[in-house]
Amino acid sequence: MSEPVNRARRALNETPADRLVGGIGDVLAQSYGITDVELFQVDYRLAELLPLGDDDSITSPGHPAWRAFDHQSPILVDGTAWFPVTMRGERRGVLRLSPVADDRDVVAALAEIATALAHEVAAVSAGTDVYLAARRTQRLTLAAEMQWDLLPGRSRIRPSFSLAGQLEPAYTVRGDSFDWSDDGERVWLSTINGTGEGVAASLLTSLATHALRNARRAGLSLADQAALADQAIYDLYRGEQHLSALLMELDLRSGVMTVVDAGSPRLVLLRDGDVTEQPLEAQFPLGMFEATDYHEQTFPLQRGDRVFVVSDGVVEATGQHMRYGETALDRFLRRTGPMAPLDAVRSLIGDLRAFVAGDLVDDAVVVCLDWTGPQP
Repeated sequence: MSEPVNRARRALNETPADRLVGGIGDVLAQSYGITDVELFQVDYRLAELLPLGDDDSITSPGHPAWRAFDHQSPILVDGTAWFPVTMRGERRGVLRLSPVADDRDVVAALAEIATALAHEVAAVSAGTDVYLAARRTQRLTLAAEMQWDLLPGRSRIRPSFSLAGQLEPAYTVRGDSFDWSDDGERVWLSTINGTGEGVAASLLTSLATHALRNARRAGLSLADQAALADQAIYDLYRGEQHLSALLMELDLRSGVMTVVDAGSPRLVLLRDGDVTEQPLEAQFPLGMFEATDYHEQTFPLQRGDRVFVVSDGVVEATGQHMRYGETALDRFLRRTGPMAPLDAVRSLIGDLRAFVAGDLVDDAVVVCLDWTGPQP
């Protein structure tokens, strides 16, 4: 690691949380003569790159900033460079630096600094609103604020898998949500098709998510996780409120997927260009009845398989008096094969927005999971 990279890391550790970009700016000016440093974060809709400072937002898909974001590689144009600001697959935005010499070693060092910035922004965001507030083009509803704070992130990459998810309508989402975790040998994924309106919907989803996390962290099986969450919701709402969920556990060595379908969203498998809906054993939604006994089912994935989970808000999206429907969904999912999971999710959401000519009205959640096969 070069000395400028070390100095930038030290500056990130020592600079106040709200001044991270300025902290590395001093190092970059001294080491590389860089005078323009700006962080652009992707907004909640995955549609704009928003500056931390006073620059204009970037919306044009062909812009070098979006090319750096989409391809996850540095882009250098006429002395201005754009670097992905990404942490463990979580794409936070891009870093603009200028002037930058067309030198391979310099570009590689600056890319390391951009990655270090991503890690530090993630570390400090719980203690300052500077970066979260700058990511939004409009005010989030209270329910949406609660939902976004509940998420583990929007994308995740490890050698054996990659995944991504998105909530819509991003600034007013109510009850749909997702959660994930991995330990290197397994990845757990839950997708919730929420019910209700406003804060009441987000409170119900929050209760279910935390109950599932509590059971998962206690080492319980997938069926017992569903049972615990089911009981927690029933104890509070006595069957008057319930929600649909799909619980999944993927063994990263064997590719065996374990599933509990509690009135779940749709599970679609993309394999070798073919799209098929995975048949699931339908069971009661969480919280509908007292002491429901849930059952697990398993099916094998093949190396390179892609799994989509979509809530009914996707299929039921309406434009020009027509539903988006299963046929359009399957046709579009087939086209996402070459894309990374986040790009696939973003493209599907973009197609939905175009179909309804604006933001979605009803909640929708889309999650994409790739299993790339067992790794050493």
